[in-house]
Amino acid sequence: MGVFTNEEKVQILKDVVGFKTVNDNELEVCHYFKALFQKHGIEARIDMVEGQRANLIAEIGEGSPVLGISGHMDVVAEGNHSEWMYDPFTLTEADGYLYGRGAGDMKSGLVALAIAMIEIHESGALKRGRIKFMATTGEEMEQLGSKQLYENGEMDDVDALVIAEPSEKMLVYAHKGSMDFRITSKGRAAHSSMPVIGQNAIKPLMQFVQHIDDEFEKISKALNCERLNFETFLDYIKPMLSENMYMDDVSRVLYGLVITNTIFNGGTQVNSVPGQATAEFNVRTVPEYDNEQVKALFNHYLELMNSQGANLEQDVYLDLDPVITTGDNALVRLGVETAKQHFEHDIIVSPTVGVTDASNLLRGKDEHFSFMMFGPGERAHQVDERVKKASYLNFIDYYIALFTTYLSK
Repeated sequence: MGVFTNEEKVQILKDVVGFKTVNDNELEVCHYFKALFQKHGIEARIDMVEGQRANLIAEIGEGSPVLGISGHMDVVAEGNHSEWMYDPFTLTEADGYLYGRGAGDMKSGLVALAIAMIEIHESGALKRGRIKFMATTGEEMEQLGSKQLYENGEMDDVDALVIAEPSEKMLVYAHKGSMDFRITSKGRAAHSSMPVIGQNAIKPLMQFVQHIDDEFEKISKALNCERLNFETFLDYIKPMLSENMYMDDVSRVLYGLVITNTIFNGGTQVNSVPGQATAEFNVRTVPEYDNEQVKALFNHYLELMNSQGANLEQDVYLDLDPVITTGDNALVRLGVETAKQHFEHDIIVSPTVGVTDASNLLRGKDEHFSFMMFGPGERAHQVDERVKKASYLNFIDYYIALFTTYLSK
């Protein structure tokens, strides 16, 4: 008999979803988890980052090896409330699902980790090693929490890492990197009837975007990317793709570098020459064309445009390297074997295109480090985000079995 009933497990998730942590306010969740852990004899400490943003760290066991388990407390904005079937910040059960912002990404995974650790501690099942729980702040934006955990040395003693991001049927051992660039063009405002006395900030910025787009097309066609093998993932998503899609294009996006201009802003009113404009890019990097090469590409065209009279500045406000591990280790093998015992569906093993806190947490670790990402949840970042109730409960049992078995070997 476990510590928690299924009803209590759902209630804990309901409590955590109820905290509105849209890119802020994770401190409330830290206090909640700290009280929950302390109720069951587990010491936890709050690691302040800034304002109402903080990480939470808790440990059980003694000595080594150390298994790190991690998830983030923040969520993305809920969007238009009226489009949701239920209040996004009230976990609602319907037709076997639990709905709410964060129910999928990734409060169900985070709560499942916390409950699993409490169950293991209370049962005395951990005979060897330690489990280190790390709840992070700010993953959805700049990953400030995981960056601070790395810089504070919290990963120095960790021998293996499990992140409970939503993947359901896919166990992930590697992923691409991610970068965000903001390019600001400064001109000189003027009345639109006399544009010659001003300098339109939009024009050079448009040229910069076109340069990057043209260069990206050349690079993506020339690159031969192999270190992240998406063959299994590609087979998995094929049935979900439109028949009109060219598989070569899909494959090139999956395997290769991706540079996308996602935001462009300029001007304030129609009869004024704009004095400032901004463009933002999201970049997904791969080992064959890494973060430093992307920076060099942007710097080249920034300098070129400025030498021709533009006034462009850049801010790289997200810079996360790819996570490269081979997946050939005892943790991943045990993760797959344990999944067969807890889930009725098949599990695929693959890299993914998304990015996790592992980009920070695994800095300095080599490709042989034991890392896996596997957790419950559906419709991440979408309206009516949800998790299957059965999946959420099964993942708790899965984590208990995985963690105790891994550390006993």
